[in-house]
Amino acid sequence: MNILTKILDSKREEVAASRRQRSFGDLFSEAWEVARETLSFSESLRRSDTPIIAEFKRRSPSKGFINKDADVSTVVSGYSACGAAAVSVLTDREYFAGSLADLTAARQASSVPLLCKDFIISPYQLCEARIAGADVVLLIASALTKAQCVDLAVFARTLSLEVLLEVHDEAELEYVNSHVNAVGVNNRNLSTFVTDTATSLRLATLIPDSYVKVSESGIADTRTVKRLQKAGFQGFLMGENFMKTENPAQTLAEFVKKLKMK
Repeated sequence: MNILTKILDSKREEVAASRRQRSFGDLFSEAWEVARETLSFSESLRRSDTPIIAEFKRRSPSKGFINKDADVSTVVSGYSACGAAAVSVLTDREYFAGSLADLTAARQASSVPLLCKDFIISPYQLCEARIAGADVVLLIASALTKAQCVDLAVFARTLSLEVLLEVHDEAELEYVNSHVNAVGVNNRNLSTFVTDTATSLRLATLIPDSYVKVSESGIADTRTVKRLQKAGFQGFLMGENFMKTENPAQTLAEFVKKLKMK
């Protein structure tokens, strides 16, 4: 059993437990009534000259804690001030030590689009994300069937949430549909945890230009970002590179400064 299978099994149990505490109908009603207008993740990436999606991430399944005591409000407000085009917040509890409360705190601390990064398998989670302050949600192709992916993307859009679809290989590009705003290529193999940005370069021309192209994982230097930009990528999700340092926002600021250099 690989880590993704374990995570999805855990997520099904988590969602089932939440539904026993509060009905989907009640949750949907609250999500539908949220007055805050969402921010466009895709447009922010298209417009930005430093299209970094800076991630708040306390731990990972493969490396354990990266920054156990990081304060989400401090880090995310710093990211927003230091040039991030968007911010990603891990909300999975068991494997990433995150929570929806982190997303809510990030919303209060940030003026940029927020990505709810989790293993979404149910409309219930989309309602939770909208209530907590998300502007865009992650759907992972390898965690869903094609039909599930379409259904979740459609439901997300009814809640005014944009959709970032994550793929890992050519076969998963078949999951791309008209309800998706951006396509992210995860350079990390979820079975082996090996990262290779060549995955993004290989898939770049296969993703229609009508979608914002995002490269995820394994990006640690500005040369890689510039090479991926030339290949057509407009967004770069980076977390560990910043979170492993004492001051993630300052590390982002230094990265952005180097990125702007000719």
